[in-house]
Amino acid sequence: MSDEGEKHYSNGEITVVWKPQLCQHSKRCWKELNAVFDPKRRPWIDVTKAPSAHIVEQVKACPSGALSLLETT
Repeated sequence: MSDEGEKHYSNGEITVVWKPQLCQHSKRCWKELNAVFDPKRRPWIDVTKAPSAHIVEQVKACPSGALSLLETT
């Protein structure tokens, strides 16, 4: 069961989970990987715009834990 407001974005290799209630809006994700994380676009996360490895590293750098990863089987 997902948290209220939780969003999932998948490219078939990875799934990024965004929990808006945890987001501190540090801007780190979109400043460092704007092709994927673009607050002006809807949906604002597009995991098809960069290699999965780059997205994984950016998600790991999220200071608030609002971004996380699910295992894709």
